Amino acid sequence: MTTTDLPEQDAPRYVRLSIEIVAEITDEQALKGAALAQVEADEYLDDEERGQSVEAIELDPSGSLAHFIDPVALLAGVPGVELTSATWESARTEYDEDQETWTEYADQ
Repeated sequence: MTTTDLPEQDAPRYVRLSIEIVAEITDEQALKGAALAQVEADEYLDDEERGQSVEAIELDPSGSLAHFIDPVALLAGVPGVELTSATWESARTEYDEDQETWTEYADQ
């Protein structure tokens, strides 16, 4: 049963949206510099969070990329939706486009 099959009164109030993105880092230093600048300019980070963010950026470029993910912006302007909770992470992965088992737009 899909959500379109549910009667109106049984429609889900909360929806978990899962998105998987594989990104290629083509310039690690540019990404790192941009992430450090973003962390420095983030007025919502306290000193401890800022320090942890800088450490993650210095440790691994995937930590840099996570600073550009903004679920609030992703859902901004979507009528009738309010972001309740969001978590995300970035991690290095092996990727070979010829070996991937999924393809873009597989359901179309």
